Amino acid sequence: MLDKGRAEIAGTNGEFHFDCPIDQHILNYLGLEAGALREELATGKGDGEILEWINAHATHKRAPWEIQQWSDYMQRRGPDSDAETLQLFAEMVGKFTTTREDIKSWADLLDLDDHVTFGGKA
Repeated sequence: MLDKGRAEIAGTNGEFHFDCPIDQHILNYLGLEAGALREELATGKGDGEILEWINAHATHKRAPWEIQQWSDYMQRRGPDSDAETLQLFAEMVGKFTTTREDIKSWADLLDLDDHVTFGGKA
């Protein structure tokens, strides 16, 4: 999400968008506004500095175990079971491969997208 924000600020984000629905999950979890985070990214801070800013400004303070559980859930989170979301997910996977049966979660899809986008084979 941070890299997408920086790329959007630089005008190099291509089809990737900061504050997309996946980004909104973490922003809501932390209690942060996308615009405020984007402004902080525009200052040129590195990831460590941004993490310090997030910890200072998040309205939902989380214990380490809560962060771990949430992260584990998000890593495994797949598309909702409604037909429209399932179709969207299948179409997005289909842009990269029609043979991979291991792409089950949004994180799997993002990893596949990054891999293929930067020259890897599906």
